[in-house]
Amino acid sequence: MYKSILVPIDVSEDELTRQVIPFVQAHAVINISKVHFLTVIPSFPYYSTLGLAYSVEMPEQRELQLKAEEKLNDIVKLFKLPELKVQVHVVSGSPKDQILRLAETIEADLIIIASHRPDISTYLLGSNAAAVVRHAKCPVLVVR
Repeated sequence: MYKSILVPIDVSEDELTRQVIPFVQAHAVINISKVHFLTVIPSFPYYSTLGLAYSVEMPEQRELQLKAEEKLNDIVKLFKLPELKVQVHVVSGSPKDQILRLAETIEADLIIIASHRPDISTYLLGSNAAAVVRHAKCPVLVVR
């Protein structure tokens, strides 16, 4: 029985979110669990790889966090879970590191994560999903 389920959500990937909904609903209904939804705002090094090297060009961190939280709250409604079962988390940093960190903090019993279709650079799983599978201390359900 799962008491704490972590569901990382990329708020910019609607299709991946739709794919994970039935799995989260099934596990949340079967188990008396708290579902923790997480979105991670990539940190400065990510933006610098996109050519946004100057701080004046980088979006305001607080503004990004508020927009991400608003979008995540809208997404969570699609899951149709009771509000008492849901907790939302918005953090900054490396997605894989933040997923693993929160999983430990909330003592997750299960992580349900969507993964992109593989390409030549990732071969089997997306890089974040692969890192979570390799390093998580609980079961990980990867949805494609």
